[in-house]
Amino acid sequence: MSAGDKIENMAEKAKGAVKEGVGKVTGNERLEAEGRADRVKGDVKQAGEKVKDAFKH
Repeated sequence: MSAGDKIENMAEKAKGAVKEGVGKVTGNERLEAEGRADRVKGDVKQAGEKVKDAFKH
């Protein structure tokens, strides 16, 4: 996994965590769900990159 991809995935996960937290605090279920989705998307991308790396070696 390239450093750029890793940073991008971590940023997506962080953005999702912030959205989710703000959604919880404000009672905004939609924002909370968006945050969860962003976090999961970052996790899935990171897992995909790890699988690609495993096949390269």
